Amino acid sequence: MIAKIVQGRGFKGAVNYVLDKKNARLLFAEGVRLKDKASVIQSFIAQSKLKPKISKPVAHISLDFSVQDKDRLTDKFMVGVAYEYIEKMGYKNTQYIIVRHHDTDHPHIHLVINRIDNEGNRISDKNEKLRNTKICMELTKKHGLYIASGKENVKEHRLKEPDKTKYEIYRVLQTVIPECRNWKELDAKLRKSGVTVELRKNGSTDKIQGVRFGKNGYVFNGSKIDRAFSYSKISYQLQQNDRSMRIQRESAHQNSQGNNEGFSSAVGATVSSLGGLFDILNPSSGYDEDYAEYLRQEALKKKRRKKGRRL
Repeated sequence: MIAKIVQGRGFKGAVNYVLDKKNARLLFAEGVRLKDKASVIQSFIAQSKLKPKISKPVAHISLDFSVQDKDRLTDKFMVGVAYEYIEKMGYKNTQYIIVRHHDTDHPHIHLVINRIDNEGNRISDKNEKLRNTKICMELTKKHGLYIASGKENVKEHRLKEPDKTKYEIYRVLQTVIPECRNWKELDAKLRKSGVTVELRKNGSTDKIQGVRFGKNGYVFNGSKIDRAFSYSKISYQLQQNDRSMRIQRESAHQNSQGNNEGFSSAVGATVSSLGGLFDILNPSSGYDEDYAEYLRQEALKKKRRKKGRRL
């Protein structure tokens, strides 16, 4: 779920837009008269006059959901999420309406909110964009909604150059990076897909400070394609891939030699040779660190018992 916030001067334009759209449905209203559309507009205007010097009393917010969640997004569910959003953003003590539109592929609702609250005070918009992003992610995770990369729903056939090529490179990188262990492998695989790689150095030094990718005569900095494709982030991912593959080889090698020490011993040997599970695994991957520590301790106990028998 994402939210787009627009500040406006007049309630008439905002209310007309959200209610006049084809198949628009008013789902909920707070603090406004619902006799007709004119009465809704007049209710907003009357309260905004409690603070007449405020030039932009309108908050028009679009809450957009992923098409992946379409089957779950009943009117009741969307109103519930909207109410949580309004409360967290500090808009609870004021007038607002919630309207659902059906004019795009992705489900979405519109909120028209009075920035002048019921006591005549202006609702603060301090750090509003930052708070908006944070709250949207909180609600997305809380309700188990789909988290998209931001580029997954792009309509490729509508893109024009150079955005079309940029998106093609994005797709290739997304597929190829997980398969590579270092920059040499990545360069080879990208060239097979028609994408070139250029590592940018810092002046006359050998220190690499960035990466560029090219295709169809266009060249883009990695971070301009996507923030995940900066030089530092790709390097980190390649290191993680290499370590993961080395662990798999170690485990396969031990199994092929008929190692009967069990899983704990195999993990212990891997830890010993590569420097510890916490260096190997990304903490955000969901790996159970307590269990890893338990396995490490078990491996150490076995080594001590073996050492005692040899003595």
